Order: sequence, then structure tokens, then C-alpha cells
Amino acid sequence: MDKTQPHPLFKLATELGPLIVFFAANAKFQLFVATGAFMVAIVVAIIASYVVTRHVPIMALVTAAIVLVFGTLTLVLHDETFIKVKPTIIYGLFAAVLGGGLLFGRSFIAILFDQVFNLTPKGWRILTFRWALFFLGMAILNEIIWRTQSTDFWVAFKAFGVIPLTMGFAIAQMPLTRRYHLEPVSLEASEAEAGDVRKG
Repeated sequence: MDKTQPHPLFKLATELGPLIVFFAANAKFQLFVATGAFMVAIVVAIIASYVVTRHVPIMALVTAAIVLVFGTLTLVLHDETFIKVKPTIIYGLFAAVLGGGLLFGRSFIAILFDQVFNLTPKGWRILTFRWALFFLGMAILNEIIWRTQSTDFWVAFKAFGVIPLTMGFAIAQMPLTRRYHLEPVSLEASEAEAGDVRKG
């Protein structure tokens, strides 16, 4: 099936939209209503992404699945701990996948992010290691914030702190991707080249 590259604004809307819904619902109705609204918004974003691009990134699918599981636990057990620990689980999982892949000489960056990269094996190793550390750091940061700050502060950070931090980190990797860049670049070639980082 062809992978249609969406407009950057559409991609941003499907990623940021559910978080804005979560923040707005929490501000008006508190966390449990916000959790339900967040779950619905995530599903809508996934459907919209598939309708427009005929493809849903693996990262988005994994995130949505964990949101639905932990959101359901939050609502059924009426315990906000589950939705608060959900980002820690997601970030920890991504860090483990990337770090574990490196131990076996594999990189899953291109597949995980559904992005077009074509780097040398050394470039893949460095980029994967950096993202694994970033996700580990985000997991730790989420734990610190939800355990020490108010629910409103945690929701605001989740809605308006996570995206800028992630985008800022991604932009900071651009010199690396340029340095180890190879031609040609296509999503298929990117995913294939990312598979083996033992060379070079």
C-alpha cells in the first residue's frame, strides 16, 4: 500500500489535537472527563490519519493502544494514577525498543518515526542512541512531574511541554542527519538501511 506523505500541518494537527482536547476538557471538567475525551480524540486522529494518508505510523498506533488501555483503567477504577503513568510506559517502551535494538545491531528509528532518513551505519547508531536517551529522560521527567506537581500542571506540561521538547530535540539532530546523510532518500530505502547498524 502506498504511503502518502501528509501535509506538515495535518500531521501536527493529528499529534497536537488530542492533547489540546485533553487540556481543554481537564480545565473545564477535570481529569476523568478529560481522559475520556482524550481517548476519543486519539481514535479520531488515527482514523483521520488513515483516511488521508492510507497509512498510520507504528508510533501513533502503539501510543493510541496504550492510551486506550490506561485510559480505560483510569475510568473504570476511577484512579488517575493510570493515565498519569501512561507517558512513562510509552517513553520507557520506546527507549527499550531503540536501546535493545542497538544491542543486536539494529536501528528502528525510521520505522518508529515513519520518517525519511538514509544514513550511514554510524549515523544510525548515534541517532538511535540519542533518541533512546531522550525517551528515557522523558520517562523520568514525567515521573517527577506527576509525582511532585498538581494534576493541572501535569496536564499543561503534557499538552504544551512535550511537543516543544520533542520538536526541539528533533531539530537539534538535523546536523547529525546532514553529516551522515546518504542518497537516495525514500521511506522504503530509509527503513531498509536502518535495519543494520553493525557496519561502518
